[in-house]
Amino acid sequence: MGTFIERAKSTCALGGAIVTISSLPRAIPIVHASGGCATMLAGTYSQASGYKGSGYCSGHMTPTSNVVEKDIVFGGEERLEEQITHTIKIIDGDLYFVVTGCQVEIIGDDAVGVTRRFKDGKYPVLAANTPGFIGNGFKGYDVVLSTLAAEFIEPKAIKAEKTVNILGIMPGQDVFFRGNIKGIQRLLKKLGIKANTFFGDGETIEKIRNYGDAALTIVFSDKYGIDTAKVFEEKHNIPYITVDLPIGETRTEAFLYKIGKQLGIEPAAINELIAEEKREYYSYLERFLDIYSDIDLQRYAIVSADINYAFSLTSFLADDLGWVPHLVVINEEVDDISKKKYELKFNQLTSEAKPKVIFEQHAGQLLNHIRKSWKHNTNEKYYDALSPAFLVGSSLEGSTAQKIGAAFLPVSFPVTNRAVLNKGYTGYLGGLSLAEDLFSALVSNR
Repeated sequence: MGTFIERAKSTCALGGAIVTISSLPRAIPIVHASGGCATMLAGTYSQASGYKGSGYCSGHMTPTSNVVEKDIVFGGEERLEEQITHTIKIIDGDLYFVVTGCQVEIIGDDAVGVTRRFKDGKYPVLAANTPGFIGNGFKGYDVVLSTLAAEFIEPKAIKAEKTVNILGIMPGQDVFFRGNIKGIQRLLKKLGIKANTFFGDGETIEKIRNYGDAALTIVFSDKYGIDTAKVFEEKHNIPYITVDLPIGETRTEAFLYKIGKQLGIEPAAINELIAEEKREYYSYLERFLDIYSDIDLQRYAIVSADINYAFSLTSFLADDLGWVPHLVVINEEVDDISKKKYELKFNQLTSEAKPKVIFEQHAGQLLNHIRKSWKHNTNEKYYDALSPAFLVGSSLEGSTAQKIGAAFLPVSFPVTNRAVLNKGYTGYLGGLSLAEDLFSALVSNR
């Protein structure tokens, strides 16, 4: 009997590829797959990512070859060429990008070869192999950006010393990707650093073509975006570093010092920026201390998220808010060496209590992990309960929070009970926004 992932927190690689392309400025995804793949996968991210919408030309509008039985038997390359031709003719875009589904990959269609027939055309046409069976949505994200880095972005011999490329923040999969990118851009700009973002406000395909001018690639992930960063390193001679998503004071301070050291920025400039940001940060946060103390808003913290968010969220809850980190469930499948390396991060927490860290793809198993992590009540007179508790996860964990009597805030994908427009959690201001959301959840019923 085959295995399956219970309550998966990502689509397949094709879904990640579609949402990545559709989040690029005026880029048109062309899906070479059977009927339904394009609409269902694009719709998953447009709805389950805080209702971010479909973008310039995706969702129900996504061009697709819509291969049928005849194409599976005799090959679908001719159908794909026809689809590309008509898409370019009908849809006004700056970049056309073909991505593939499982069916056409199994029969051996050469989508990359088909797109080469359009290399002398007016518009750039790229292709990447993104069948669902090669991995999750993050894999599709990396394949698309790696293709851009290898085949579209122009090499630059002269680098701009204070320009960086940003990777690891995947549109849709990171529900707050636009706000998070904006928060990072804002901090870097204050240090005189220009950020190439792919998905940030004001980007264009022509600007992306010139990303080879960066002096450094910053990957906001321990796992995703690294494949693309390696392409930038090998083809464009741009080194890369990995950093944690900077949420709140502690992680943002660590981020700024690391970037400053890498780019040769004077420590005095970093210290001045940190002092300026902290003054504003605490001018807001300290006003909440009265109610925080009066009704004791400290909580046991349970986090269920992907590898990009898990540590940064836990650090904010423990180091910045002073909550007790109890359990972290990371909904990823990673190798043993990567697990050990990631688990060691939690030793950085200033909290005397350190959380139990579990890697679990099956999001539906969270309740079992919570129950295993705490001593059962055997009708003891003075039972020490896991209470008050707060669960930070995705919309899938809402029922689990109810069952254990915990307050709840959905942050990681999927998020279907919040509308996200211009919100982000990065930096000091992002930390304030997250604190506001957490405290609002606690006092909403008063």
